[in-house]
Amino acid sequence: MNLETEDPKQIVLQVGAVLKKLRKERRLSLEDLSELSGVSKLTLGNIERGETNPTIGMLWKISKSLSIPLMALFPTEKNVNLSRAGEGLRFNGDGNDWVIEPIFQNNTNKDMEMYRAYLQPNSFYHPEKHHHNTTELATIMSGTITINVNNESYILNQYDSISFSTDGTHSYANRTNDVVVIHIILKYGI
Repeated sequence: MNLETEDPKQIVLQVGAVLKKLRKERRLSLEDLSELSGVSKLTLGNIERGETNPTIGMLWKISKSLSIPLMALFPTEKNVNLSRAGEGLRFNGDGNDWVIEPIFQNNTNKDMEMYRAYLQPNSFYHPEKHHHNTTELATIMSGTITINVNNESYILNQYDSISFSTDGTHSYANRTNDVVVIHIILKYGI
């Protein structure tokens, strides 16, 4: 996680507390959650204690195994929400080629999440599997990108949109020399 305007240690501690609360509410041991998520028991314990900064891949696996949206792991208490590009929570994929920013992280609508995503020039991103029965909607805000869904490629330009089920595979490819900005909505069917 890359938290530019928030206190990173505080966010890591909050995520750990939320994870522990959710795990206990479901009466799961660390070992149970490890088996469900594929994240080691040691790593889960470190996350709960705020002793490690989890990757976006780990958080996806954990949220998927608990059948909750990713942002449910981040507590918030605001009534008015403002999401500015480049501020707040930022997650890097493997390396820094793919960066996402949750939009309205304290969204009370637990069946939908929005993200601003940035894919660096001449790079690719293959996301972790999403929750079962999830629909992804993507609108290209700037640039041109190739999105591969279940081995079929779609080239999208600025303001083009695509919607697809994430039960299969999908990936993003930026074959240009410019950063591509994408607005992504995940609609959960959980």
